[in-house]
Amino acid sequence: MRVIEIAGGAGPAEALTLTERPDPVAGPGQVRIRVHAAGVNRPDLVQRLGRYPAPPGASDILGLEVAGEVDQVGEGVTRWSAGDRVCALLGGGGYAEFAVVDARHVLPIPEGLDFVQAAALPETVCTVYANVFEAGALKRGETLLVHGATSGIGVVAIQMARAAGARVIATSRGADKAEAARRLGADLSLDAVVDDMGAAIAAFGGADVVLDMVGADYAALNQAALKPFGRWVVIATQSGSLAQVDLGRLMFKRIVLTGSTLRARPADEKARLIAAVEDAVWPWVASGAVRPPIEATFPLAQAGAAHLRLEAGGHVGKTVLTV
Repeated sequence: MRVIEIAGGAGPAEALTLTERPDPVAGPGQVRIRVHAAGVNRPDLVQRLGRYPAPPGASDILGLEVAGEVDQVGEGVTRWSAGDRVCALLGGGGYAEFAVVDARHVLPIPEGLDFVQAAALPETVCTVYANVFEAGALKRGETLLVHGATSGIGVVAIQMARAAGARVIATSRGADKAEAARRLGADLSLDAVVDDMGAAIAAFGGADVVLDMVGADYAALNQAALKPFGRWVVIATQSGSLAQVDLGRLMFKRIVLTGSTLRARPADEKARLIAAVEDAVWPWVASGAVRPPIEATFPLAQAGAAHLRLEAGGHVGKTVLTV
């Protein structure tokens, strides 16, 4: 099969090289997917640079989410059959013509979605659900503050929060991105370059949950923005991981500060999360309430160009490889 490898093990986008490897084989409890599309995510960029190694047992090939057709079914798998249209959450291996995955980490593609749209869902939706709705416990009538609102995660967080009956405050860099977040459903969309975000968020009434992909630079803003009993959930630290936290303010407001990663979770935990997402989120996807915009598509051989597009930071939504 054709795959993308990182020449030298780590390097710039130009290090992504199209090569060939033996086709994988589905083992017990697994399915093999003939990949039609693979989502491109920021963790892929970090792994390419050598700073986010694959967890034990996962493929060293980049790619955390795919969509395609079941091609081979391993022993003990009863739900899936050859030819089923599916998408899946991976620990790695998506930038390839075939991917083998735990059958419990697979989801059916809802009617009306093509493979490109479906490939943009698993990693993104699972990340938002685990952090906003489980760790953050966002409820109907509450307010979510999401930073990096036009990223692949951000656009889905806006849509899922609105589908759940919550209000959304979005922050992003630039007037065009702020307008894009507003069109996606944000009730208040702020341009981090020119707006007084602290004052605007306070005037809006504050936030019950913060989904933070920025880290250190927004720590003070988040502590001020959160209401009493607020939940501050960190999933990335693009501005740095060492932040100043006013413990007195956390105590006074009774703020919960937490964070998580998804990729290294045990297989059983991922299976539980996939089942929860299918139950809670898949109806929103099927109805069209959650449908991440596709910023750009690139053929598999141009994975390097896809990484450069994501690194440039001008995207609104998801970048997807077609296979």
